[in-house]
Amino acid sequence: MKKVLVLLMVLLTATFAFAGGASETTTTVTATATTPAATTSESTASAPAETTVPENFHIGIVTGTVSQSEDDLRGAEALIAEYGSVADGGMIQHLTYPDNFMEEQETTISVIAGLADDPLMKAVIVNQAVPGTTEAFRRIKEVRPDIICLAGEAHEDPAVIASAADLVSNNDFVSRGYLIIHTAHELGCDTFVHISFPRHLSMETMSRRLAIMRRTCEELGMTFVSVSAPDPTSDVGIAGAQQYILEQAPAWIEQYGPNTAFFCTNDAHTEPLLRQLINLGAGYFIEADLPSPLMGYPGALGIDLADVAGDFPAILKRVEDTVVERGGAGRFGTWAYSYGYTVSAGLGQHAINVIRGESELLNRADIMKAFAKYSPGASWNGANYVNADTGVGLRNYFLVYQDTYVMGRGYMHVTDVEVPEWAYTVK
Repeated sequence: MKKVLVLLMVLLTATFAFAGGASETTTTVTATATTPAATTSESTASAPAETTVPENFHIGIVTGTVSQSEDDLRGAEALIAEYGSVADGGMIQHLTYPDNFMEEQETTISVIAGLADDPLMKAVIVNQAVPGTTEAFRRIKEVRPDIICLAGEAHEDPAVIASAADLVSNNDFVSRGYLIIHTAHELGCDTFVHISFPRHLSMETMSRRLAIMRRTCEELGMTFVSVSAPDPTSDVGIAGAQQYILEQAPAWIEQYGPNTAFFCTNDAHTEPLLRQLINLGAGYFIEADLPSPLMGYPGALGIDLADVAGDFPAILKRVEDTVVERGGAGRFGTWAYSYGYTVSAGLGQHAINVIRGESELLNRADIMKAFAKYSPGASWNGANYVNADTGVGLRNYFLVYQDTYVMGRGYMHVTDVEVPEWAYTVK
């Protein structure tokens, strides 16, 4: 299986002032993408039937609530700010699914599928595409095959969601499995600790990423450690899971050393881990499972960001300033722009561009262009999903990742690093 780099130049210019990591400069955005070329792509999702450009149309977007996935919701709000809410005569209809979506799956399905009742609805986006999204998309297609269905960060198996969605966009767990370790090695880490629990590791995306991380550590001469922590959805709850991390982090640093990088598969574990690594003055954190400067850092560092809500350059600068002041320069990273925010807004913009006839649904350059609109100054890369057993790719399932930003140092340029071919077959 060959990996061919397709360079897509998106000319956007932005000025940022990042303390300790980057001086105030004018940056050209480069959105790049890669895909394994030796695979046969397939998808059973039906293409939208309508080809004419509608004069007036609506876009539906369904996200989690503020308590579950605030960044995803803020991305929807960015679309409303630009295109207006349907209730006020605008284009965007935003709904949320229940916080307890696993136990209220039928409600989730009804919320999503109900958007098809609007005769002006032309696209439905779900981010994150929690269990039930596939069934909801199938119900939409039964009555409105002209509606484009887009899934962001799908929780269901790739082949399942790809059978119903016209386009799926997930974080690139394959490339990141290699690149997170690669970055840790560049920063001088000799050990990598992966923190998770059985429920997460039963998911293909997370189990494959763990296997790639383990193999990459072997390739680079680093020690790989896999530790189990309480599942926040178990009886101990979020509080109990976080307390476990707070108690164990000092012991981990003592056991594995100050040059150890840590990674959590669950967001609830991230904040207490960051707090302890800052307080201990040791250990590294390359980036979160779904990276954002809002993920864990404000709570861990006690930062008030109310006055810069939605302004990611300002958010990153404030977080970076605090990290550097606390002695964490060069040890803590993120994506400059929230992944959840960019996916919500980016998929919405892409859908609008497609409906207007300005973009093609499965054109990688067009997808990256929409993402770049909401992340000026950052570069993106990605690949199509490829089944590790069969080598067969899904043409409508895209994996994406943003350049890693290490506070006090700047961008690591991981989007320019070529991921080895073996990463696509490790499981």
